[in-house]
Amino acid sequence: MTELDTLINRLERAAEQLRSGDLSADAAASLVEDCAALASEASAELERQARAAASEVPPGQDALL
Repeated sequence: MTELDTLINRLERAAEQLRSGDLSADAAASLVEDCAALASEASAELERQARAAASEVPPGQDALL
């Protein structure tokens, strides 16, 4: 499982908890803050993956000198 998959799973579990309605207002607010941090981490991971993919030479192509 990749880092991005792990972050997605954590966000999905948090969303399920929020939808359940079983959390107090304070717990829900804290979870929303956690979700914002997770989303930021996921964004950074996506950017890292995009940069890595952009730096790869496509199959059948030679690198420019």
